[in-house]
Amino acid sequence: MAFQSNVISSQPQVTVTRYSVSSGLSDWSSNVCDCCEDCGICLCASFLPCILTCQVAQDHGDSCCLAFLPGAPIALRTSLRSKYNIEGSVCDDWVVMSCLPLCGLCQMAREQKMRGLK
Repeated sequence: MAFQSNVISSQPQVTVTRYSVSSGLSDWSSNVCDCCEDCGICLCASFLPCILTCQVAQDHGDSCCLAFLPGAPIALRTSLRSKYNIEGSVCDDWVVMSCLPLCGLCQMAREQKMRGLK
């Protein structure tokens, strides 16, 4: 039995693989202070905020009763943000819905309208 040696005449090539990681998060379709972008939503939020909250909740698949529970609009905003992969945090949702509740409500309604839920 003869021993044969294979002579390696070239070095292995270095392979560089680059991976890019995308969070997949997007922004809201409108700013929180763009309330007058849709006059119908703005007027409803100004004069009948409970009705608009009911509509947003129902379009999201939740109960209309959410409009009457304390803190529920914050949870609704967090749920909408999660559903649509919108960047932000629960803290952001709390600040918007505590300091600018009608503007936050309008923003949620505009987001649903933009995504074809109304």
